[in-house]
Amino acid sequence: MDDLILLIAESYKKDAIGNVTVTETTTSVWAHLQSVTRAEWADAGQNGLQPQLVAVTPIVNYSGEQIVQIGSGENARRYAVYRTYLDPDNDSIELYLERKAGVARGAENPVTGA
Repeated sequence: MDDLILLIAESYKKDAIGNVTVTETTTSVWAHLQSVTRAEWADAGQNGLQPQLVAVTPIVNYSGEQIVQIGSGENARRYAVYRTYLDPDNDSIELYLERKAGVARGAENPVTGA
């Protein structure tokens, strides 16, 4: 495996006055990062998606997280998982990732800085 990535699960709770707060739970796992194929890029693009990468990791590492962070600090990039593929031949799962505005910089909004 090539890169250490963070799998991020979000949970939502309402406080006493009805505000929704988000709590993130992160898990560090090793994954092999690769480019999406031309066919995947075209098919996803027809459905309004913007595929960027595929992260391949053993199935035991993945528990349905919908956000993946690659890198750390200033170089950290967050991606949304838009599709998965379980490879039964070698017990690995492929996470198909796309960039989305809502997961671009984690809790910080890149437009407002808040």
